[in-house]
Amino acid sequence: MSSNNDNASTRLPSVDAILRWPHVASLIERYGRGAATDVTRIVLAACRKELRNNRNTLTDEETLGATIESALMERATPGLRPLFNLTGTVLHTNLGRAPLPQAALDAITLTARGASNLEFDLKTGRRGDRDAIVEERLCRLTGAEAATIVNNNAAAVMLLLNSLANRKEVPVSRGELVEIGGAFRIPDIMSRSGSKLVEVGTTNRTHLTDYAEAIGPRTGLLMKVHTSNYEIQGFTAEVSERDLATLAHEHDLPMTVDLGSGALTDMAQFGLPHERTPMETLVDGVDLVTFSGDKLLGGPQAGLIVGKAELIQRLKKNPLKRAIRCDKMTLAALDAVLSIYENPDRLGQEVPAIRLLSRKQDDIRTQAERVAPALRNALQGRVDVDITDCMSQIGSGALPIEALPSAALALSPILRGKRGIGSSLKRLASDMRDLAMPIIGRIEDDRFLLDLRCLENEDEFLKQIAELSRPTS
Repeated sequence: MSSNNDNASTRLPSVDAILRWPHVASLIERYGRGAATDVTRIVLAACRKELRNNRNTLTDEETLGATIESALMERATPGLRPLFNLTGTVLHTNLGRAPLPQAALDAITLTARGASNLEFDLKTGRRGDRDAIVEERLCRLTGAEAATIVNNNAAAVMLLLNSLANRKEVPVSRGELVEIGGAFRIPDIMSRSGSKLVEVGTTNRTHLTDYAEAIGPRTGLLMKVHTSNYEIQGFTAEVSERDLATLAHEHDLPMTVDLGSGALTDMAQFGLPHERTPMETLVDGVDLVTFSGDKLLGGPQAGLIVGKAELIQRLKKNPLKRAIRCDKMTLAALDAVLSIYENPDRLGQEVPAIRLLSRKQDDIRTQAERVAPALRNALQGRVDVDITDCMSQIGSGALPIEALPSAALALSPILRGKRGIGSSLKRLASDMRDLAMPIIGRIEDDRFLLDLRCLENEDEFLKQIAELSRPTS
């Protein structure tokens, strides 16, 4: 015997009937017939399921039309969206790392719009090398003989090892066998590259003799790895790049360094701790240096390799190079960023990563005092809003133990009913993420902190904050 809800489900309008409704017809024009049809079927299936479960479900034209429109809007939302990074981690791996300078954005737009000389030599009229777009500029900045570019630093290390040490041994200090975000591990990369890891020394102390004793007829190169997301302190010892380069060359081996982050300027001039540069590393006799484009450099994601021309040519001839090369937009952005470095006086203002990292705490606190009233008004009765000093971090493995004095808006939930502090904070964080331009903060000491170090678009932030005043369920 059929229930009332079974009968109701059979009386639901058909897909064709719904598509003829005026409101839905307008959605077809906006989103396309295929998408509207597919979403309508999904909405009707959900209604039937609700009715079979004896749940009251509104199936009138207004309700169904609104549900279909909401589903179509969600489907059309871009997967990659801009947001406010107020976590306190400036170069946040999960949030896109370094923001690009305006010059890089302009270069991307110009290059993406049409044809370009990506692999075409305008002087000779013949096929060109896409690395040439940035190689000369990169060599001027670093003092390297040659350079090549791939899509990230992990790929750069992989290419280097596969080209120079395939089926050969590579001694690496046990204190440098790093793992970074996403379970990227140096031993795994070495294995995939075809080289064999030879561990030398101990976690906290490695000496030159440890490397010397590990060198044999199957050794392909020596490598030093920057400990990008931690620092070993206390009773420690490590071998300098200069001494390791001397040892490698005594055995006719290449000496390579994975710098990880890599800065093309002395960060101390911006009030930040010094980070070893590719220039210093090459001067110490290292043959090849790899580093990232989207960390302290402040550019697009890329793996940069600079050093001896003969070794760079061997990397370029490796078929793997084509599989991990950069596209034209990355090269355009990188070229624009490197051009800023050729005029160092512009770095502090024109490279956002450096600008954000070097912001003074007093300036950030002043901004917090300026925007706090809007947040208090939007969340009145729901949270208490205070301004607090806090510490930002650089992120993405750059200067891992250094912290930057900053200021944050501290949101403390006002508890009512059975909801505890934990669930209230999670709800608050969720509401922030649901905004048209999400706001991402961090939970710390039973408060939701919005570290304002990276807040530059203040007007848009205030606009999003105003949306938080809408009623919540």
